[in-house]
Amino acid sequence: MSYDKVKQAVKITTGTKQATRMVELGIATEVFVAKDADPRITIKMINLCETLGVKVTYVDSMKMLGKACGIEVGAAMAAVVNE
Repeated sequence: MSYDKVKQAVKITTGTKQATRMVELGIATEVFVAKDADPRITIKMINLCETLGVKVTYVDSMKMLGKACGIEVGAAMAAVVNE
């Protein structure tokens, strides 16, 4: 399950702005996008990842993604960062 990959990641950034920045800087290895997140927010990230060759993995819900990231609120997306 992809939530396990999120939990096992050494460093992860949550939220649209931070995840986008990590992809733009070229240090994100994979981005997790919640299927129930607003497409107006996620489509830009998905296109950016496709352009830069970053793997996109879809997860079922924002609530579950937030929980996997260790936060109390839902997360539309999260990026695994390679340092």
